[in-house]
Amino acid sequence: MKKTITFLLALIFSGQFSYCLAAMAPPKKPKNIILMVGDGMGLVHLYAAYVANGGKLDIYAYAQSIGLSITKSADHLITDSAAGATAFATGKKTNNGMVSVAPDSTKLPTIAEQACAAGKSTGIVVSCELPHATPAAFYAHQPSRRMYPQIVRDMSQSCANVMIGGGFPYFDTTLLGKNGFQVSVGMDEMRGNNSNKQVCFYNADSVPQRFTQGRGDALREGSMHAIDILSKNKNGFFLMIEGSQIDWGGHDNDSAYVIEEAVDFDRTAGAVLQWALNDKNTLVIITADHECGGLTLTDFDSLSNRPYMNFSTGDHTAEPVPVYAFGPGAAVFSGVYENTEIYVKMKTLFKLK
Repeated sequence: MKKTITFLLALIFSGQFSYCLAAMAPPKKPKNIILMVGDGMGLVHLYAAYVANGGKLDIYAYAQSIGLSITKSADHLITDSAAGATAFATGKKTNNGMVSVAPDSTKLPTIAEQACAAGKSTGIVVSCELPHATPAAFYAHQPSRRMYPQIVRDMSQSCANVMIGGGFPYFDTTLLGKNGFQVSVGMDEMRGNNSNKQVCFYNADSVPQRFTQGRGDALREGSMHAIDILSKNKNGFFLMIEGSQIDWGGHDNDSAYVIEEAVDFDRTAGAVLQWALNDKNTLVIITADHECGGLTLTDFDSLSNRPYMNFSTGDHTAEPVPVYAFGPGAAVFSGVYENTEIYVKMKTLFKLK
């Protein structure tokens, strides 16, 4: 009997000891990091998509770790996309409207540029114009998000391997070519572009169409195309994917717009997460730069399969936003923290200088 009790106690304490060791063990380092940003996507935006999508979301199904990000900028309780993306890209707070520069306009190195210097491939895929605030923050450094010519120049001369989105009229294709980019316009051309350094535009327009008005599956297809190109690098890659127009639906107080863009973002995330599941060396982080619209759900219309949605503002709010993570290193994204910590965590996991 004493031997049995001793044996059971040994099992219990060895189990507790093993658990403590596991809790103290450093997280596995990912080879690749994919940061997915639902612009303006608060907790309620994603839940509205979940309800409208029949109680299914890939983000919910795959998430291994969940946290909350505090989004305030250096000069305001309520951030804009430029300051929010700068926090992700550089780990520093800046003033609203500024793109990867400090409040005194000092240039801040970005996670994409640091990954490039470490020998990794990098890229961005967005459903807005490429020089828009969020994508610009990863490759440009300007005191105002409105400085499109300067932002385009920075991006055209950047170390990016893949840039996919809208904004064709803003770019000089000759300059892109001189800097090593192979340019494609339209989805058919993109599919045939296997260059290691490329810029792909959805079409020749400035602003991509919304999901139900012609853009269709471009975000998902563009994201998987980027992964296909970037994953050829044995040193790994960093990729930022933005569901840009969730925010635009919030600004318009357009519930249908919000839902269709959030569902499209989730479908894109589903394809990315499935790829990461198979790869086993890729960390996927899904978050937002801020909430937009002050959205609440008040009821459900069973005939249309849509929730009733109320907006309290046509602008951003200060609400903390969700952070979902999957893959090696996901556990460090649980908790409540400033948005700048997302950069810190990515840099640490990548072992960047």
